[in-house]
Amino acid sequence: MIKKPHQAYTRKEKSDIIYGIHSVKEAVEAKREINKILIQKGISKESFEEIRTFLTGNDYVVQYVPIQKLAQLTSGNHQGIAAYVSPIEYQQIEELAEQWLEAGVKPFILALDRITDVRNFGALARTAECMGIHAILIPTKGSALVTADAVKASSGALNRIAVCKTDQFKNTLFHLQQLGIRIAAVTEKTKVAIEGANLRGSIVLVMGSEEDGITQDILNMADLRVTIPMEGTTSSLNVGVAAGIAMFEKTRQEKNR
Repeated sequence: MIKKPHQAYTRKEKSDIIYGIHSVKEAVEAKREINKILIQKGISKESFEEIRTFLTGNDYVVQYVPIQKLAQLTSGNHQGIAAYVSPIEYQQIEELAEQWLEAGVKPFILALDRITDVRNFGALARTAECMGIHAILIPTKGSALVTADAVKASSGALNRIAVCKTDQFKNTLFHLQQLGIRIAAVTEKTKVAIEGANLRGSIVLVMGSEEDGITQDILNMADLRVTIPMEGTTSSLNVGVAAGIAMFEKTRQEKNR
């Protein structure tokens, strides 16, 4: 039996990561969408000052990580910094909502409260695009953002639907509410079955994290709290499945006016 020659392992670099001071600085100056910046713990004072200079005035999510983390993510000289760049351009939900309302369009928005799994996020986006969602709203921190993996999991749907992120998730929802768009929270903390609630018209459908659901502050401000009735003994549905059911119910009601 002839043995195949040993092949050295080559790290496959992620397409949404850039690294090195010069590359990250160029991305910042070009105003590229950056999801997160990783800076090496214990980086030299000179390098830190150079990085701090071009990051000043920009509101990025910054995380300080061990050098081993950067080495795992990159295959060259990272110089103590790497950045996750977004494959899409995020949009402003306030501007979009006002444009839709002025045009007589009734917005149908999916708001994801701390959905952190990238594959779940991608699958949710795929279903949302199929169900006619106008935009997906996510918080800047504590949430999965749009990455190459998320786009792949969405089967490309994230390239065809508006994605908006906000630093003030609750305040943004309140702004939409003030525009006349009702907030509908899908939660186990109610006895109102989703098929018995009126979801017609302009709606923000809020889905919460799989760990603890929707934040209490957002539940308190919701115009509607609805639940998905279940016959089995399992305590809850996967958030992607629950969102799919809720979005379908909304579209079903619109078609059966």
